[in-house]
Amino acid sequence: HPTSLPGPDGIGDLGAAAFRYVDWLQQCGQSLWQILPLGPTSYGDSPYQTLSAFAGNPLLINLETLVEEGLLGAADLESRPDFPAERVDFGPVITWKFSRLDAAWERFQIPALGEQKETCDSWCAEQGAWLDDFALFMALKDDHQGQPWTEWETELVSRDPAALTAAAARLGEAVGRHKF
Repeated sequence: HPTSLPGPDGIGDLGAAAFRYVDWLQQCGQSLWQILPLGPTSYGDSPYQTLSAFAGNPLLINLETLVEEGLLGAADLESRPDFPAERVDFGPVITWKFSRLDAAWERFQIPALGEQKETCDSWCAEQGAWLDDFALFMALKDDHQGQPWTEWETELVSRDPAALTAAAARLGEAVGRHKF
């Protein structure tokens, strides 16, 4: 799994190490890389317990790529914690990576990034059939401090259209961040 690859952020991701691994597989005559699911994980951080069949795990986003794309500055990575090399310590990794992804989201709001916003908006529109519900679900999960959806308000559990519309309006910023 990509999370098992080496990386400076406490967990493997889809950055340079993954590309080197794929190149090595090809040099060895391999044509397939069978991996566990790549979706966003829930409690226990197991790739077999994902929150979506379509969404990717944000922990697999390579922070160096965000620097290259102008969504983070090099200084944003200078306070990188000293992670253990032999294992993934998910608590600190999640705190670190999500703080950097939040910083990238903040920079993404800058008007100078118009072309990136157009690309993102286009992708979000193309993927709306699953993305809109997923992003709202994740925003609601955050709003409920990670509780299972079965413990949320009855209107949300039963997907009452008025309750979902109200939640989407109230959590618009968080929904946008999850789409990003």
